[in-house]
Amino acid sequence: METKRFAESELIINEDGSCFHLHLRPEQLADRVILVGDPARVNTVAQHFDSVECEAQSREFHTITGTYKGKRITVQSHGIGCDNIDIVANELDTLANIDYETRTERPEHRTLTMVRIGTCGGLQPYTPTGTFIASVKSIGFDGLLNFYAGRNEVCDLQLEEAFKKHMQWNPLLAAPYVAQADPQLIDQIAGDDMVRGYTIACGGFYGPQGRVLRADIADPRQNEKVESFEYDGMKICNFEMESSALAGLASLLGHRAMTCCMVIANRYAQEMNTEYKNSIDTLIQKVLDRI
Repeated sequence: METKRFAESELIINEDGSCFHLHLRPEQLADRVILVGDPARVNTVAQHFDSVECEAQSREFHTITGTYKGKRITVQSHGIGCDNIDIVANELDTLANIDYETRTERPEHRTLTMVRIGTCGGLQPYTPTGTFIASVKSIGFDGLLNFYAGRNEVCDLQLEEAFKKHMQWNPLLAAPYVAQADPQLIDQIAGDDMVRGYTIACGGFYGPQGRVLRADIADPRQNEKVESFEYDGMKICNFEMESSALAGLASLLGHRAMTCCMVIANRYAQEMNTEYKNSIDTLIQKVLDRI
């Protein structure tokens, strides 16, 4: 079989041998990866490292690789939104599984363990501000995974249909997809002190999450229907903006991934904690110890 070569226009490699957006070289990537949205939060995570090996930064993509209690870990920022996860997940995979010298796939697959630490809006009475939520399955409002072959094989199609029926899904919107986090990784990271539930990954912060400012939203009952949805004994616990793309792309590419978030706003109770940056460090330390 002829070895596939990835063209310069598809796999863009910078002059220093780093991937196009992340500016990271293959040898700088650890098998354990912590993902955060805010580039400044990379430093918050890395301050716990025993040593720092390397650092790279380009646009919203900030990376530090180091060691924590003997574990080599990369912490990588991805910015906001599933579109950014498309960049980060794909480029991390190329670093792990493509030989940058020959532009061909490596003969042995390297599996990354990726845990996203984020913030979210709680949607249930039992998810007040400060709650840690592990996303067992994520419903993507963004439509990103629909562009990839094999999406049906890695998605929960029955849950998708039940959700669309419950929501009376508007055909003008992207078809929602349901991506599942790695079950063993959920057990490893969530332990017994995180709420497990479904998560909705939205394509925006305002209208897609049901926020109404000066522009009205298409479905005024959207959040009411989201909060009341239940499937297989589990409810939708939170809104965030990246978990579905991460879980879906990781499944397609053969990696282990999950998202855990701290609730900083409870939409049900209309509460907001603007001082969350002082308390998210507890979640960071849990993930560092368990990854």
